[in-house]
Formats: sequence, C-alpha cells, structure tokens
Amino acid sequence: MFLLNGAEGGVGLGFVLVYVLMLVGVFYFIAWRPQKKEKKAMEEMLSTVAVGDTVLTNSGFYGVIIDMTDDMVILEFGGDRHCRIPMDKKAIARVEKPDQA
Repeated sequence: MFLLNGAEGGVGLGFVLVYVLMLVGVFYFIAWRPQKKEKKAMEEMLSTVAVGDTVLTNSGFYGVIIDMTDDMVILEFGGDRHCRIPMDKKAIARVEKPDQA
C-alpha cells in the first residue's frame, strides 16, 4: 500500500510539490523567458522602422519602405517603381538603415 505521507516508504507530498515547482522553473527558463526577450527585441526593431529603410520580409524579399501607417508598410521591390506591395509591419524580419550600408 502506498502512502502519500508517512514514514513507511511513501512519497511525501512535499517532495512532489518541490518536483513540480522545479519543472515549472526549468520550463520558464527554457521556453517562456527567451520567447519574451525575442518578442521585446522584435517590438523594439519594428518601432524604429522609418521610410527609406531597407527591410527583409519573412518571405525572404528585400524591399524599401516608401510609405507607412501604424500597422502597415508599403514596400517597393527591386528597381521597378511599379512593384509596390502593402504589407503588415509584423512581416518584417530585419531592418537595415540607409546609414548602415
């Protein structure tokens, strides 16, 4: 017969609680914390986006921002001035400022 608490070889409830807390702590440092840092870095990057910046989209296209609103940007792709596509700001993966080139 297994006992949750007691001296007859049962697993103590305190031990189970400590084990669960350790698992939650490990999960926090492996999953939640890095994801939180990455989200914060992405928000900071998107807040610095301006007209004239060269960006890389999540789909792998490079373009130049020619107009923007709060949550949308219009990108111009290549040297052709007729290739302008509106996109969500969240589709931007990387930003290169003109003075960084």
